[in-house]
Amino acid sequence: MKFKIAILGTGNVAYHLIPALENAGHTITEIYGRNLEDAEKLTEKVYVAEAVDELDFSESKAEIFILAVSDSAISDIADEIILPENSILVHTSGTVPLSILGYSSATYTGVMYPLQTFSKGRAIDFVDVPFLLESEDEETLQKLKKLAKSLTPYNYIVKSKDRLALHIAAVFASNFTNHMIRLSEEIMARQGLDFEMLKPLIIESISKTLEIGAKRAQTGPAIRGDFGTLDNHFQFLNYNEQVAELYRLISQDIIDVN
Repeated sequence: MKFKIAILGTGNVAYHLIPALENAGHTITEIYGRNLEDAEKLTEKVYVAEAVDELDFSESKAEIFILAVSDSAISDIADEIILPENSILVHTSGTVPLSILGYSSATYTGVMYPLQTFSKGRAIDFVDVPFLLESEDEETLQKLKKLAKSLTPYNYIVKSKDRLALHIAAVFASNFTNHMIRLSEEIMARQGLDFEMLKPLIIESISKTLEIGAKRAQTGPAIRGDFGTLDNHFQFLNYNEQVAELYRLISQDIIDVN
């Protein structure tokens, strides 16, 4: 089943999702952006989509309207959008509940959350991206499953409260991990050292964790109870009290849970 789809949003998710949907055989009818120029740039990635900066879609031929916008913008857009009869309005957020779409003009609502990190400078193969789906209407849910399956075999029915927990876990696994590596980059640069030296360690650490589990893979001075090394590290980091305190808290948590 192929769908006609309007995308609302011009950020990272929209940037990757738009061509992926078209490559899967669906038609992108409109791309909405508060800044029309941003929407126009994204229309260059597909064949026939129209760039728009108004939320009146009453004459649209789209069947599914995907809100690929920031979490804080979902409610306002859902309240303002004017949709054709029998349309489906979905958002792509990991944390916003389905119920936030309940006051929109959509006949049916749902969630289609891609569980992946997106950056415009890096290509994403949606075949490997899990989608978390939700709708209170069974027919709508089946349509969202067909849409997701056109992109990836990995799709799951997940309720809002569970999707929130999963998103929090994803923040720890992805966003916080990335920030730790950023701090590593800053420490190396501060000492005039080449960050390339750390890359084999990072790759092996992630690979080992995924293979044997994070608890078994944990190493380092905290799990060994090497308080002399922990204190030396803490003293070194005192040039930045916030980072030093972060180091202390994480080390203490490793000690406590192990």
